[in-house]
Amino acid sequence: MEVDKEETQNQQQKHQQVHLFYCVESEELARKVAGHSDLITLQSINWRNFDDGFPNLFINNAEDLRGQHVAFLACFSSPGVIFEQLSVIYALPRLFVASFTLVLPFFPTGSFERMEEEGDVATAFTMARILSNIPISRGGPTSLVIYDIHALQERFYFGDQVLPLFVTGIPLLKQRLLQLPESDKVCSTRMLIISVKYGLVSDHCDGYFGIDVTIAVAFPDDGAWKRFHKLLDHFPMVVCVKVREGDERIVRIKEGNPAGCHVVIVDDLVQSGGTLIECQKVLAAHGAAKVSAYVTHGVFPKRSWERFAHKNEGGMENAFAYFWITDSCPHTVKAITNKRPFEVLSLAGSIADALLI
Repeated sequence: MEVDKEETQNQQQKHQQVHLFYCVESEELARKVAGHSDLITLQSINWRNFDDGFPNLFINNAEDLRGQHVAFLACFSSPGVIFEQLSVIYALPRLFVASFTLVLPFFPTGSFERMEEEGDVATAFTMARILSNIPISRGGPTSLVIYDIHALQERFYFGDQVLPLFVTGIPLLKQRLLQLPESDKVCSTRMLIISVKYGLVSDHCDGYFGIDVTIAVAFPDDGAWKRFHKLLDHFPMVVCVKVREGDERIVRIKEGNPAGCHVVIVDDLVQSGGTLIECQKVLAAHGAAKVSAYVTHGVFPKRSWERFAHKNEGGMENAFAYFWITDSCPHTVKAITNKRPFEVLSLAGSIADALLI
């Protein structure tokens, strides 16, 4: 224990103190982040409005920030809060700070990254341009931390005035899978065959890097597979695809066999949840013993999370054994607290690591 304590102290001595500001919605997450390191100090902003509704903002202890490393934890949950947060984001680097880091866990316009016909507006590019024009600080360009952006090519939307760091929440999922009770780890003869085929085990139902190989990962489409499969390549995989039949688009299994497995559907975000529900149905129809889901960003507009909440024993309401999200969308975290099958995997530790300089 003493050795571990000394090692932690030595590591902290290599880093600098960071002053972390945050928006109102992200206060709980900010406190968790600060709890991971004595080198992260929370700072405050007075979020007020004039009588006409426009922001009346004040950065507390502004003069003390000169020469200091400063960060801001943002949450662009709606267009109505973006302007006031951008006003602070543009002001902080100008306070002669040593460096400035913007943490935006969820890049909200990420799914609007392309044009399908003339006249479409790719608002992902618009948001990237706005963030690319954050003033440089004394130490240089702003560092921008984003989790599981919808499409990897969006990294090229940002200009040279910011340094984007794209992080993933997948390690949180992998850690949680290690902690599942034995009752959620389904072992079957068919699964053993797949495990041997993929070279995960030799001759018995064992584990791979401590992860039970009877858990399989499913992707709702090719895009999710391209996005995440290299991070989860030690799991057997199932890839789903949407196909058109008449006027309807239905989900089918393109690759893999879920029979006998606890299948975890993985994607970057969820909105209405319709695709996940259709994936669950087809996986169950093909013999999946249990189905769970993980998304980094639980957006769930119009309380669409209610479609997944366990209401009574049996029935479609209990189709998902677990539904894991991160705390990148604070409104959703508050709404689903203590509601099965939801569990929140916090980004706080990962954000703390990203902030240490």
